[in-house]
Amino acid sequence: MIILLILIMSFFQSGPEVGVVAAVDRDSVVSAAGIRYIEENVVNSFSPRKVNEEQFKENLAKFKSAKVKLGAVNVFFPGDIKLVGDQLNEPLVLGYVDTIMRRCKQVGVRIIVLGSGGSRRLPPGYDSVRASKQFIDIVRKMASVAAKYKRIIAIENLNYTETNFVLSLSQAIQYVKAVDHPNFRLTADVYHMLMENEPAEVIDQAKGILVHVHIAEKEERAYPGKRGVDFVPYFKAMNRIGYKGKIMMEARFKDFDKEVAMGKAYLDKQLALAAK
Repeated sequence: MIILLILIMSFFQSGPEVGVVAAVDRDSVVSAAGIRYIEENVVNSFSPRKVNEEQFKENLAKFKSAKVKLGAVNVFFPGDIKLVGDQLNEPLVLGYVDTIMRRCKQVGVRIIVLGSGGSRRLPPGYDSVRASKQFIDIVRKMASVAAKYKRIIAIENLNYTETNFVLSLSQAIQYVKAVDHPNFRLTADVYHMLMENEPAEVIDQAKGILVHVHIAEKEERAYPGKRGVDFVPYFKAMNRIGYKGKIMMEARFKDFDKEVAMGKAYLDKQLALAAK
């Protein structure tokens, strides 16, 4: 009966669904909170630098037996693999991307979030026009690798404390359009939007390219609902452009087991308000 109810709810899922950025080892707690999707860390769980093929087979078995599914992965690149600047090494980048995409396909996760503030940070005094051209070129090639495995790379807007290149959501949207590749799309991070004082209406510009969302409160990057931040304007904007993907809590939980369920309940209420 419970399985049937879950299937029915899944069938009638008409809007965005709340998930959480967390390690798969927390699948029991996440599942008990009514969450079906988590978002794992590429560098720790998929990267050939940390995980050899035998270890990845173990991870693969763990992912496939978990009570929740991988809705996406993040922390794409370690900071020393550069996407702009004189240290950009194209063969290194594309070889790394190929391994990650192959492994993501094996796991069955489709969206790879490109935050990686260290990788895209401009060196001091580096020409921003040159960096922009470099970034568009390397990302277009990365997207071609992703296409080979039918995966999607989704650039994430960050904030000034994490990088100095592609901070606002509006800038991220411009780069998605400049790259102009179906396997390069957009992650909208509401926490970073709040940090950069960016209005919810910017999301209206992301119609057709928004595939993923992160969320947390601005203060302390707390879980949604800790201080009652109103996310309804952001959800209304998502509704206006027809977004029906996942909204992942990417927060600094202090008591994960308790707060993940509270965050899920709060966002569900906010999504219901936005749908009215």
